Amino acid sequence: MADGSIGGVSSLKGKVSEEEWQVRVDLAALYRLVAREGWDDLIYTHISARIPGPEHQFLINPYGYFFEEITASSLVKIDLDGNILQDTPYFINPAGFTIHSAIHAAREDAQYVIHVHTDQGVAVSAQAEGLLPLTQHALVTLPRLAYHDYEGIALDLDERERLVHDLGDKSVMLLRNHGTLAVGRTAAAAWNAMFFLERACAQQVMALSAGRDRVLIAPEAAQEKVAGQGGARTAPKEDRVNTGMGNLLWPACLRRLDRELPGYDA
Repeated sequence: MADGSIGGVSSLKGKVSEEEWQVRVDLAALYRLVAREGWDDLIYTHISARIPGPEHQFLINPYGYFFEEITASSLVKIDLDGNILQDTPYFINPAGFTIHSAIHAAREDAQYVIHVHTDQGVAVSAQAEGLLPLTQHALVTLPRLAYHDYEGIALDLDERERLVHDLGDKSVMLLRNHGTLAVGRTAAAAWNAMFFLERACAQQVMALSAGRDRVLIAPEAAQEKVAGQGGARTAPKEDRVNTGMGNLLWPACLRRLDRELPGYDA
Protein backbone atom coordinates (compact mmCIF):
# COMPACT_ATOMS: atom_id res chain seq x y z
CA MET A 1 0.00 0.00 0.00
CA ALA A 2 3.02 2.28 -0.28
CA ASP A 3 1.53 3.88 -3.40
CA GLY A 4 -1.73 4.68 -1.59
CA SER A 5 -3.76 1.87 -3.12
CA ILE A 6 -5.03 -1.64 -2.50
CA GLY A 7 -5.80 -4.01 -5.32
CA GLY A 8 -4.48 -1.53 -7.88
CA VAL A 9 -6.85 1.31 -6.96
CA SER A 10 -5.05 4.65 -6.96
CA SER A 11 -5.51 7.43 -4.45
CA LEU A 12 -8.65 9.55 -4.82
CA LYS A 13 -7.15 12.50 -2.97
CA GLY A 14 -7.73 15.59 -5.08
CA LYS A 15 -10.21 13.70 -7.28
CA VAL A 16 -13.18 14.04 -4.92
CA SER A 17 -14.40 17.03 -2.93
CA GLU A 18 -12.54 17.99 0.22
CA GLU A 19 -15.64 17.13 2.26
CA GLU A 20 -15.87 13.65 0.78
CA TRP A 21 -12.15 13.05 1.22
CA GLN A 22 -12.31 13.94 4.92
CA VAL A 23 -15.20 11.51 5.42
CA ARG A 24 -13.20 8.84 3.58
CA VAL A 25 -10.19 9.38 5.85
CA ASP A 26 -12.28 9.29 9.03
CA LEU A 27 -14.15 6.18 7.91
CA ALA A 28 -10.93 4.38 6.97
CA ALA A 29 -9.60 5.29 10.41
CA LEU A 30 -12.65 3.65 12.01
CA TYR A 31 -11.95 0.45 10.10
CA ARG A 32 -8.34 0.42 11.30
CA LEU A 33 -9.40 1.15 14.89
CA VAL A 34 -11.86 -1.74 14.87
CA ALA A 35 -9.13 -4.01 13.50
CA ARG A 36 -6.69 -2.83 16.14
CA GLU A 37 -9.16 -3.66 18.93
CA GLY A 38 -9.71 -7.13 17.44
CA TRP A 39 -13.38 -6.39 16.84
CA ASP A 40 -13.38 -7.34 13.15
CA ASP A 41 -14.91 -10.62 11.96
CA LEU A 42 -12.64 -11.44 9.03
CA ILE A 43 -14.34 -9.57 6.14
CA TYR A 44 -17.94 -9.86 7.34
CA THR A 45 -18.97 -6.71 9.18
CA HIS A 46 -19.35 -3.12 8.11
CA ILE A 47 -18.85 0.52 8.93
CA SER A 48 -20.38 3.23 6.75
CA ALA A 49 -20.49 7.01 6.48
CA ARG A 50 -22.84 9.49 4.85
CA ILE A 51 -21.22 11.83 2.31
CA PRO A 52 -22.15 15.49 2.97
CA GLY A 53 -24.66 16.95 0.54
CA PRO A 54 -28.31 16.69 -0.49
CA GLU A 55 -27.86 13.28 -2.13
CA HIS A 56 -28.26 10.15 -0.05
CA GLN A 57 -24.85 8.70 -0.82
CA PHE A 58 -22.61 6.86 1.55
CA LEU A 59 -19.33 4.96 1.74
CA ILE A 60 -18.83 1.36 2.77
CA ASN A 61 -16.01 -1.18 2.65
CA PRO A 62 -15.09 -3.18 -0.44
CA TYR A 63 -16.13 -6.77 0.20
CA GLY A 64 -13.17 -9.11 0.51
CA TYR A 65 -10.63 -6.96 2.36
CA PHE A 66 -9.63 -7.08 6.01
CA PHE A 67 -10.36 -3.96 8.02
CA GLU A 68 -6.65 -3.38 8.58
CA GLU A 69 -6.26 -3.03 4.79
CA ILE A 70 -8.97 -0.40 4.23
CA THR A 71 -7.84 2.96 2.90
CA ALA A 72 -9.72 6.18 2.20
CA SER A 73 -9.48 5.55 -1.55
CA SER A 74 -10.64 1.92 -1.47
CA LEU A 75 -14.00 2.73 0.13
CA VAL A 76 -16.96 2.27 -2.21
CA LYS A 77 -19.54 5.02 -2.82
CA ILE A 78 -23.14 3.79 -3.13
CA ASP A 79 -26.67 5.18 -3.01
CA LEU A 80 -29.67 4.02 -1.00
CA ASP A 81 -30.61 1.56 -3.73
CA GLY A 82 -27.23 -0.13 -3.49
CA ASN A 83 -25.96 1.24 -6.80
CA ILE A 84 -22.19 1.78 -6.95
CA LEU A 85 -21.51 5.37 -7.95
CA GLN A 86 -17.82 5.27 -8.81
CA ASP A 87 -15.41 3.43 -11.04
CA THR A 88 -14.17 0.60 -8.83
CA PRO A 89 -13.28 -3.08 -9.20
CA TYR A 90 -14.99 -3.87 -5.90
CA PHE A 91 -18.48 -4.90 -4.86
CA ILE A 92 -20.18 -4.62 -1.48
CA ASN A 93 -21.74 -7.00 1.04
CA PRO A 94 -25.53 -6.97 0.55
CA ALA A 95 -26.19 -7.59 4.25
CA GLY A 96 -24.14 -4.50 5.04
CA PHE A 97 -26.21 -2.51 2.58
CA THR A 98 -29.49 -3.59 4.23
CA ILE A 99 -28.53 -2.49 7.73
CA HIS A 100 -26.65 0.68 6.89
CA SER A 101 -28.94 2.05 4.18
CA ALA A 102 -31.90 1.79 6.55
CA ILE A 103 -30.24 3.85 9.26
CA HIS A 104 -28.70 6.46 6.96
CA ALA A 105 -32.07 7.00 5.26
CA ALA A 106 -33.98 7.43 8.52
CA ARG A 107 -31.54 9.27 10.79
CA GLU A 108 -30.00 12.52 9.55
CA ASP A 109 -27.74 12.55 12.61
CA ALA A 110 -26.44 9.03 11.92
CA GLN A 111 -23.60 10.14 9.68
CA TYR A 112 -21.45 7.18 10.74
CA VAL A 113 -22.71 3.66 11.47
CA ILE A 114 -20.52 0.93 13.01
CA HIS A 115 -21.62 -2.71 13.14
CA VAL A 116 -19.45 -5.51 14.55
CA HIS A 117 -19.69 -9.15 15.69
CA THR A 118 -17.40 -9.40 18.71
CA ASP A 119 -17.53 -12.48 20.93
CA GLN A 120 -18.53 -10.40 23.96
CA GLY A 121 -21.06 -8.26 22.10
CA VAL A 122 -22.73 -11.28 20.54
CA ALA A 123 -22.71 -13.06 23.91
CA VAL A 124 -24.55 -10.23 25.66
CA SER A 125 -26.95 -9.84 22.72
CA ALA A 126 -27.89 -13.49 23.28
CA GLN A 127 -28.50 -13.08 27.02
CA ALA A 128 -32.18 -12.70 27.88
CA GLU A 129 -31.63 -9.72 30.19
CA GLY A 130 -29.43 -7.90 27.69
CA LEU A 131 -26.96 -5.38 29.06
CA LEU A 132 -27.10 -5.24 32.85
CA PRO A 133 -26.27 -2.22 35.04
CA LEU A 134 -23.11 -3.84 36.43
CA THR A 135 -20.36 -1.34 35.60
CA GLN A 136 -19.81 2.35 34.98
CA HIS A 137 -19.37 1.66 31.26
CA ALA A 138 -22.78 -0.03 31.25
CA LEU A 139 -24.44 2.80 33.16
CA VAL A 140 -23.14 5.34 30.64
CA THR A 141 -24.41 3.17 27.79
CA LEU A 142 -27.82 2.01 29.01
CA PRO A 143 -29.79 5.29 28.58
CA ARG A 144 -28.91 5.34 24.88
CA LEU A 145 -29.24 1.59 24.19
CA ALA A 146 -31.85 -0.05 21.93
CA TYR A 147 -32.55 -3.68 20.98
CA HIS A 148 -33.54 -5.38 17.72
CA ASP A 149 -34.69 -9.01 17.54
CA TYR A 150 -32.88 -11.43 15.25
CA GLU A 151 -34.54 -12.11 11.89
CA GLY A 152 -31.75 -14.02 10.14
CA ILE A 153 -28.90 -12.76 7.97
CA ALA A 154 -29.82 -9.19 7.01
CA LEU A 155 -30.67 -9.77 3.34
CA ASP A 156 -34.40 -8.97 3.59
CA LEU A 157 -35.02 -5.32 2.73
CA ASP A 158 -38.33 -5.48 4.62
CA GLU A 159 -36.34 -5.68 7.87
CA ARG A 160 -35.12 -2.12 7.44
CA GLU A 161 -38.35 -0.54 8.70
CA ARG A 162 -38.33 -2.67 11.86
CA LEU A 163 -34.64 -2.00 12.47
CA VAL A 164 -35.12 1.76 12.25
CA HIS A 165 -38.19 1.61 14.48
CA ASP A 166 -36.31 -0.32 17.15
CA LEU A 167 -33.30 2.03 17.03
CA GLY A 168 -35.50 5.12 17.47
CA ASP A 169 -33.34 8.05 18.59
CA LYS A 170 -30.77 5.91 20.42
CA SER A 171 -27.08 5.85 19.52
CA VAL A 172 -26.25 2.20 20.29
CA MET A 173 -28.05 -1.08 19.73
CA LEU A 174 -27.77 -4.74 20.60
CA LEU A 175 -28.80 -6.80 17.59
CA ARG A 176 -30.13 -9.90 19.33
CA ASN A 177 -28.14 -13.10 18.65
CA HIS A 178 -26.06 -11.08 16.19
CA GLY A 179 -23.84 -8.24 17.41
CA THR A 180 -23.56 -4.57 18.26
CA LEU A 181 -24.21 -1.31 16.43
CA ALA A 182 -23.39 2.34 17.08
CA VAL A 183 -24.20 5.57 15.24
CA GLY A 184 -22.87 9.11 15.49
CA ARG A 185 -22.95 12.51 13.88
CA THR A 186 -19.16 12.24 13.65
CA ALA A 187 -16.69 9.39 13.45
CA ALA A 188 -15.54 10.40 16.92
CA ALA A 189 -19.03 10.12 18.42
CA ALA A 190 -19.73 6.76 16.79
CA TRP A 191 -16.39 5.38 17.95
CA ASN A 192 -16.88 6.55 21.52
CA ALA A 193 -20.37 5.02 21.62
CA MET A 194 -19.15 1.67 20.30
CA PHE A 195 -16.16 1.63 22.64
CA PHE A 196 -18.34 2.04 25.73
CA LEU A 197 -20.87 -0.55 24.53
CA GLU A 198 -18.22 -3.12 23.69
CA ARG A 199 -16.31 -2.52 26.92
CA ALA A 200 -19.54 -2.87 28.93
CA CYS A 201 -20.32 -6.16 27.17
CA ALA A 202 -16.83 -7.54 27.83
CA GLN A 203 -17.07 -6.59 31.49
CA GLN A 204 -20.48 -8.24 31.80
CA VAL A 205 -19.26 -11.51 30.30
CA MET A 206 -16.36 -11.53 32.77
CA ALA A 207 -18.54 -10.63 35.75
CA LEU A 208 -21.15 -13.30 34.95
CA SER A 209 -18.45 -15.96 35.04
CA ALA A 210 -19.13 -15.89 38.80
CA GLY A 211 -22.82 -16.67 38.19
CA ARG A 212 -25.86 -14.42 37.88
CA ASP A 213 -26.66 -14.52 41.59
CA ARG A 214 -23.15 -13.41 42.57
CA VAL A 215 -22.91 -10.14 40.62
CA LEU A 216 -23.56 -6.74 42.13
CA ILE A 217 -26.13 -4.61 40.31
CA ALA A 218 -25.37 -0.89 40.60
CA PRO A 219 -27.69 0.93 43.03
CA GLU A 220 -30.73 2.49 41.36
CA ALA A 221 -29.77 5.93 42.64
CA ALA A 222 -26.37 5.61 41.01
CA GLN A 223 -27.96 4.45 37.76
CA GLU A 224 -30.17 7.54 37.74
CA LYS A 225 -27.25 9.79 38.59
CA VAL A 226 -25.02 8.50 35.80
CA ALA A 227 -27.89 8.80 33.31
CA GLY A 228 -28.29 12.45 34.25
CA GLN A 229 -24.56 13.11 34.20
CA GLY A 230 -24.46 11.83 30.64
CA GLY A 231 -27.08 14.28 29.44
CA ALA A 232 -28.93 11.42 27.77
CA ARG A 233 -32.34 12.60 28.98
CA THR A 234 -31.96 16.16 27.86
CA ALA A 235 -30.29 15.62 24.49
CA PRO A 236 -30.75 12.05 23.21
CA LYS A 237 -30.24 12.83 19.54
CA GLU A 238 -27.18 15.01 20.01
CA ASP A 239 -25.84 12.52 22.56
CA ARG A 240 -23.46 14.87 24.31
CA VAL A 241 -21.49 12.11 26.02
CA ASN A 242 -20.48 10.40 22.80
CA THR A 243 -19.93 13.63 20.89
CA GLY A 244 -18.00 15.49 23.58
CA MET A 245 -15.93 12.62 24.89
CA GLY A 246 -15.41 11.25 21.41
CA ASN A 247 -14.01 14.53 20.13
CA LEU A 248 -11.45 14.49 22.95
CA LEU A 249 -10.55 10.88 22.18
CA TRP A 250 -10.40 11.05 18.38
CA PRO A 251 -7.11 12.94 17.88
CA ALA A 252 -5.38 10.51 20.25
CA CYS A 253 -6.79 7.56 18.29
CA LEU A 254 -5.48 8.99 15.02
CA ARG A 255 -2.03 9.50 16.54
CA ARG A 256 -2.06 5.86 17.62
CA LEU A 257 -3.02 4.75 14.12
CA ASP A 258 -0.25 6.87 12.61
CA ARG A 259 2.20 4.97 14.83
CA GLU A 260 0.77 1.47 14.59
CA LEU A 261 -1.38 1.13 11.43
CA PRO A 262 -0.37 3.97 9.08
CA GLY A 263 -1.74 4.30 5.57
CA TYR A 264 -5.47 4.58 6.26
CA ASP A 265 -5.46 8.13 4.80
CA ALA A 266 -4.16 7.02 1.39
